[in-house]
Amino acid sequence: MKVHGTPTRTIWLTDDGETVEIIDQTRLPHEFVIARLTDLDSACHAIKAMLVRGAPLIGATAAHGMALAMRSDASDAGLSRAYEALFATRPTAVNLRWALDEMKALLAPLPAAERAAAAQARAVTLCDEDVGLNEAIGDAGHAVFRDLWEKKGRPDQFNVLTHCNAGWLATVDWGTALAPIYKAHDAGLPIHVWVDETRPRNQGASLTAWELNQHGVPHTVIVDNAGGHMMQHGLVDACMVGTDRTTATGDVCNKIGTYLKALAAHDNGVPFYVALPSPTIDWTVSDGVAEIPIEDRGPGEVCRLWGRLDSGETAWITVTPDGSPAANPAFDVTPARLVTGLVTERGVCPASAEGLAGLFPERAPAAAE
Repeated sequence: MKVHGTPTRTIWLTDDGETVEIIDQTRLPHEFVIARLTDLDSACHAIKAMLVRGAPLIGATAAHGMALAMRSDASDAGLSRAYEALFATRPTAVNLRWALDEMKALLAPLPAAERAAAAQARAVTLCDEDVGLNEAIGDAGHAVFRDLWEKKGRPDQFNVLTHCNAGWLATVDWGTALAPIYKAHDAGLPIHVWVDETRPRNQGASLTAWELNQHGVPHTVIVDNAGGHMMQHGLVDACMVGTDRTTATGDVCNKIGTYLKALAAHDNGVPFYVALPSPTIDWTVSDGVAEIPIEDRGPGEVCRLWGRLDSGETAWITVTPDGSPAANPAFDVTPARLVTGLVTERGVCPASAEGLAGLFPERAPAAAE
């Protein structure tokens, strides 16, 4: 995708091959800042402090973090220390564990002297693979949108509601839920996006809206609680969201508030799709509500907001009274029964064990154990 007309990814290796650079997403949409990752600690901080976020990008950053760690200590102890430090940064997104397991499986059998080069090469390849997966999701989701648009008689505006940010800022490029939107827009479909603000961190209002602006996609930011109203009045043709972890049975864990949108969509007969690359599927989990750990990010994100003042300066402001406690569960789980379909790099399937097994038969035995 592009930033001010320049093709840009969310994470990349610099020309000198020594440093990894990322977009500091905590500074968007008012400032475009590049941060540098030079060692294991800076990679861990980038994930934990949400300079990078989104399940696929977290995995990509973890892979580069392993590579950076191998430059300073490629011993078995160093490998284990890097794995554990990165794994502890965020508990919910399964891509983190997947990427770390990929790197550890590659590096553990190698002599220490070969690990740094092998880790860097694999991290770069993993990022390229992520781009390919997400573009394929875009193609599959575009077909879904076009079919729905044609069934509605090809209206002058096709309205899609999305929640949180599942665009290219959440991946290495293209995005998951936004990839079909970009594909549809580029193909001439008259798509318009309702962008949930997505409190408490406002990833929709700050990140999704910024992305869509950069690409020229028509969109409107709405408060989180407006989605149901929009659906009741026929103003939403489809919902498309991302996911940080999907169970082998089709339950979907995504940013807090997704479950409420799925309930409203179900009540109003609005198709509710979830876009995901296969590394986001956790084949070891069958009951999302009972088994997926939900990250509690503490009260600060609820009580404070970062934004731009009328003066043009950026600042943090406090929105709650002193002494009022706040709870901040970061994710919720949408049961498979509320999901119309899962959009993957291999196509679209029902949100069920059978649906996922049909697209990924090589994983079906593991899912059934």
